[in-house]
Amino acid sequence: MKLFGTDGIRGKANLYPLVGDLIYRLGQALVFALGNSKNKKSKIIIGKDTRLSGYMIEGALTSGIVSMGADAYLVGPMPTPAIAFLVRSMRADAGVVISASHNPYDDNGIKIFSHKGLKIDLKTEELIEKYIFNDELNKKGALGNEIGRAFRIRDTLGRYIVFAKDALPYSMNLEGLRIVLDCANGATYKVAPMIFEELGADVVTINSTPKGTNINEKCGSTYPSAVKDACRLYRADVGIAFDGDGDRVLMVDERYNLIDGDMILAILAKDMKERSILKNNTVVGTVMTNFGLEEFLKKENIKLERVDVGDKHIAKRMIEGGFNLGGEQSGHIILSDLNTTGDGIITALAVLSVIKHNNKPLSELHKDYKKAPEKTINITVKNKPPLEDIKDIQTAINDAKKIINNDGRVVVRYSGTESLLRITVEAQNSQKIDSCIDIIAKAVKKNLT
Repeated sequence: MKLFGTDGIRGKANLYPLVGDLIYRLGQALVFALGNSKNKKSKIIIGKDTRLSGYMIEGALTSGIVSMGADAYLVGPMPTPAIAFLVRSMRADAGVVISASHNPYDDNGIKIFSHKGLKIDLKTEELIEKYIFNDELNKKGALGNEIGRAFRIRDTLGRYIVFAKDALPYSMNLEGLRIVLDCANGATYKVAPMIFEELGADVVTINSTPKGTNINEKCGSTYPSAVKDACRLYRADVGIAFDGDGDRVLMVDERYNLIDGDMILAILAKDMKERSILKNNTVVGTVMTNFGLEEFLKKENIKLERVDVGDKHIAKRMIEGGFNLGGEQSGHIILSDLNTTGDGIITALAVLSVIKHNNKPLSELHKDYKKAPEKTINITVKNKPPLEDIKDIQTAINDAKKIINNDGRVVVRYSGTESLLRITVEAQNSQKIDSCIDIIAKAVKKNLT
């Protein structure tokens, strides 16, 4: 049975697979997959977001890890990209994040980073799953003084603050900018305000009182209307909205326009090219990247490469091609010169550095970007059989593509983290968009709901 999706393991907390005994086995399997030996205890960092179920999962995971003779280092609520950094900083063998990112509070998940601060690859995921579901682990448990220990680490917040602030050139500060931060009642609720205040910004923070049950609740990057309203109220220069685990960011300019991930990529790509630091003159996007970004980059003589949805696919291609900028429309941006994974705080600081360097408001930086009209709908599905095996759906997709006729794009895909199928259509004509979505949605509902 496959546990890992596009971004780790995810589901309803306390329902399979996020149940105590399987999470315990996962902890054991992770240590075994790392090749733990008696000569060297593996060192595994565990962070989490602010969900109530994080305590339960943290306990089960820690038990599994120490039962195999490895040591667990618990850092508490921290953004996902902070764990990617800490794995490298603390010379750990792996890092685990307990989070369901932008999902509702009753979901949770487990993401795993390698010692290099990168999401583990498919081969390692398959190895961990193999160990979880066979009896080999039952013979490998540590005994006596070989059992591992768990440590609660207190100074990691300060380490990450220093690291993240380096995204802003030392000669710059954020004085003169009023910034609204929407922390989504999630993992950035402590660290983000401290970083932006230390850099001199006038900071207004909203949704920074996590209760365990209010993460992403009508706030953060999933509900950007909250930060837009706050920007109007406080007359802010910039609004910044993170998701629950802090690896995504959306922004709002001084005219209260929403700046999505594609627009952020446009701003950063142009700036990096002008400063001759855009490696191989290329940006990595996904099949969901708006055609407007492709057209914008083409005018700037910058290439766009598309990969499958998911930051691990983006990161993989960036490493293969020697690129240093990639991301998704959702606001998951990878600046590989600054961190190994998507980092909402660092991305926001990178955009703010462009504002300060050019002495222009955010609206001026994206004025030449024209988003192609698009629409996405989500349909809840019972299961996820291969779409290419369902004749009705393939016929509907082909019919939609004929309607578009090279005037846009049609993308139909399952969510990697939820029981959803997403239909996205881009076209210059809104009637064509609605017609195409209607055709495909009828076929999907007939076969998958």
